[in-house]
Amino acid sequence: MQSFSLTNSLTNSLTHEQYQQALAMLESTSVSLADKIDMLVEIAVGLQSKPKGQHQILDAISLYGKALALCPDRDVLTAARILARRATAYYMLPSQDCQYLEIAKNDLEQAISQFESFGALPEEIAEAQLNLGLVIQALAGSHLAKITDAISLYQKSLRVFTKSNFPAEYVILHNNLATAYLSIPLADEKAKMREALAVQSFEAALEIVTIEDMPSEYAMLQNNLGNALQYASSSHAVENNLRALAAYDEALKVRDTRNSPVAYANTIANKANCLRNLPDDLEHPENGNSSRLAEALTLYREARMIFEQYGEDSKVEVVTQVINEIESNLD
Repeated sequence: MQSFSLTNSLTNSLTHEQYQQALAMLESTSVSLADKIDMLVEIAVGLQSKPKGQHQILDAISLYGKALALCPDRDVLTAARILARRATAYYMLPSQDCQYLEIAKNDLEQAISQFESFGALPEEIAEAQLNLGLVIQALAGSHLAKITDAISLYQKSLRVFTKSNFPAEYVILHNNLATAYLSIPLADEKAKMREALAVQSFEAALEIVTIEDMPSEYAMLQNNLGNALQYASSSHAVENNLRALAAYDEALKVRDTRNSPVAYANTIANKANCLRNLPDDLEHPENGNSSRLAEALTLYREARMIFEQYGEDSKVEVVTQVINEIESNLD
């Protein structure tokens, strides 16, 4: 657990002081209107970038609103940029009824419309589309939007955020696309195609992300790729499971019990799930998989111990049920 320090306290007081200074600046007659808008947005971005609490995000939203109120009617693009920024702050706020996500959605839709009508840069439009996709994907989880709309926005954004020119955004988009594809229920004839597209997106992201430069992102993508392969409804189940095992092993080159214990436990539990579905002898699957089950059992037990240690009660319950099942089969 991270402890509070004098540095953290000073940071809080300074950011609050900046907020008060921003409000005082509005009364100054020596600062131009354009400079006031720029300073309000700059301070809001600073508050939002590393917030020490929800109040700083709310302060940032307040400053964005004041900057919007100062924007001349003719300066449509500046207003659109502030709306797009404010939406990312609303997205950060927790809300059980999704009210802040709805506001973020409205801000981004308005910003995109203004961007497209008044000649914004293509990357500005693409960034807003990416962010709107994230908001819609979150709303879709509460059945308040269509996940297919998020997918469409990600695809539009990829026309600008290409692998060669915008690698970071390209990775984010492909990860988002993959998770969006996998979140759609498998109840129609296009399910297999979506699963294949998800795998392709994870693999596309891994063409950019390396274990040396972005180890945590690399591990996350490899873990997610393993899950996508393992649970794909394919006629090549054994091949997919072998590929999934390789992906989990790549993730485990980064994830360990010291630096990322819960993520490590998630990955070894995923690997154990995969092992349960592989025969000991790939050439003679009829001989069973007692060795694979024993290996899986060891991993499940280790994962359960870590989940118990970190209070992951629901995961403890699931893993315990699987352990009991395997133990009864091995007896």
